[in-house]
Amino acid sequence: MNILGISAFYHDSAACLVRDGEIVAAAQEERFTRKKHDASFPSNAVSFCLNQAGLKMSDVGQVVFYEKPFLKFERLLETYLSTAPGGVASFLKAIPLWIKEKLWTEDLIRKDLGGYQGQMLFPRHHESHAASAFYPSPFEEAAILTMDGVGEWTTSSIGEGRGNRVKLLKEIRFPHSLGLLYSAFTYYIGFRVNSGEYKVMGLAPYGEPIYKDLILKELLDLREDGSFRLNMRYFNYCAGLTMTHPRFHKLFGGEPRKPETKLTQRHMDLARSVQAVTEEVMVRMARYAKKLTGLPHLCLAGGVALNCVGNGKILREGIFDRIWVQPASGDAGGALGAALLAWYQYLGNKRQTTGLPDFQKGSFLGPEFSSAEIEKRLTALEATFTTVSDGDLPGKVAELIASEKVIGWFQGRMEFGPRALGARSILGDARSAKMQEVMNLKIKFRESFRPFAPSVLRERLPDFFEADTDSPYMLFTVPVKEALRRTVPDEEKNLSGIAKLKVIRSPIPAVTHVDYSARIQTVDGGRNALYHSLLKRFDEKYDCPVIINTSFNVRGEPMVCTPEEAYVCFMRTNMDVLVIGNCLLLKENQKAFADKADWIKSFELD
Repeated sequence: MNILGISAFYHDSAACLVRDGEIVAAAQEERFTRKKHDASFPSNAVSFCLNQAGLKMSDVGQVVFYEKPFLKFERLLETYLSTAPGGVASFLKAIPLWIKEKLWTEDLIRKDLGGYQGQMLFPRHHESHAASAFYPSPFEEAAILTMDGVGEWTTSSIGEGRGNRVKLLKEIRFPHSLGLLYSAFTYYIGFRVNSGEYKVMGLAPYGEPIYKDLILKELLDLREDGSFRLNMRYFNYCAGLTMTHPRFHKLFGGEPRKPETKLTQRHMDLARSVQAVTEEVMVRMARYAKKLTGLPHLCLAGGVALNCVGNGKILREGIFDRIWVQPASGDAGGALGAALLAWYQYLGNKRQTTGLPDFQKGSFLGPEFSSAEIEKRLTALEATFTTVSDGDLPGKVAELIASEKVIGWFQGRMEFGPRALGARSILGDARSAKMQEVMNLKIKFRESFRPFAPSVLRERLPDFFEADTDSPYMLFTVPVKEALRRTVPDEEKNLSGIAKLKVIRSPIPAVTHVDYSARIQTVDGGRNALYHSLLKRFDEKYDCPVIINTSFNVRGEPMVCTPEEAYVCFMRTNMDVLVIGNCLLLKENQKAFADKADWIKSFELD
């Protein structure tokens, strides 16, 4: 049985192919169209999934869309009616699109799939999230927590997975939403909603939670079990075209920050405050999920589950024995969850949970390119490269990293989800005090405050971090080991805001955040043997099992998918080395790109 899962028409469209319960392929449409967070029908992702499996659409037994369009339309209509006569501008913008296209989602999908005549299923949005969290996990039984902006009506849910069944037990309904609360502050601080939330999380440690009590007093009525109600007088997202109301602006002392203008200490304090509130809600929800289900493990999904600081807080609280988070926790992962839900819950197939650490395959579910194809494509680009053997490659790249070279690393199948996990990555030396600023401003063309994540050998994790847990998908933030923390001199303690960034806090300063935390990716030989070998050689040579790992892209663009995209990104940035398969390219040996200066200028920050 071949099942095609699809998410589309809001943001982060994706497709996933499941064959007899195995995840064969999955990818986001943005990687093919090069339009970040592309919401269009995932035609390219579908084609990739079918080709990867050697199938035609006629071989697909079921197509599963990740949510119920009619139920979402009901929510929109009821919301507009309840806020009338307000919201006319939003109504006139949204409803014609629904009447023209989105109400006919099934017909659109069948047409875009070439006239597909087979069975189609439409689970609920948060059922798809729950399925994406539980079914690929290693647990026979687990509590499930889903949190996002909104699906049809649900914004958060607590459920349980047992064997091949997923059941939602409790929910919070729109307009009361933890994800939309966070997005409101994302908008207010001047970042893009559904895109810049991770910037708020990265900015938070530079501030103090001075607005936390105000948020809990005025915006959020939080209960002991993690349920809550928002004071909608302060928000505008139900029927308006913005996230926040002028009352919100008055409460927090000013208008929303305009994008690209200077970030002040106030913005950092706002970020820290909403992050602190979010962590409090997440922990309370997790405690209640444990109480409600009595199960020892927890699975997480939904956009809020990408808040790795909150995940780390739940982990350190010790509420559950083990936690597993879906790597593609946002809407893209809904395609995967929908397909698995059909296989297990609709078709009633038995689920096997033994023999593997999980069933996500390291999330390496995207396109890959053979050695011959890579060499052919690089030759067509007139690239100059040398070929390095499998045995020599890890040691050679380890030496380049140690000499403070910035490395583009393109290997194997592309990652599914927003995190680079060692397939489409940019690598650097975590021991370098200057590397964070260099990689942010000269490679990624993004804000200097943005933290980088460390990849660390799983077997040496406890030597560098206050943790001993698998984190292969870079979804937990944990403290740097106390014994490695540098005592900050008095003259540096008084620094505020972004100035804190320049303080060296550990032997791995490029990945140690200002609060001594790090968003870790543990690397083992089972999921990514070559990347593990690279880290192993770096550790053997330099007694450090940690390197920087960030996504292979620049600000505003999706991660690279093809060798051509990797080469263009390499040439147009200040990256020093590119490694694609066994091909090693040095910048000084390449022909110059004529349009490099104009391309870089488009990413310059104020």
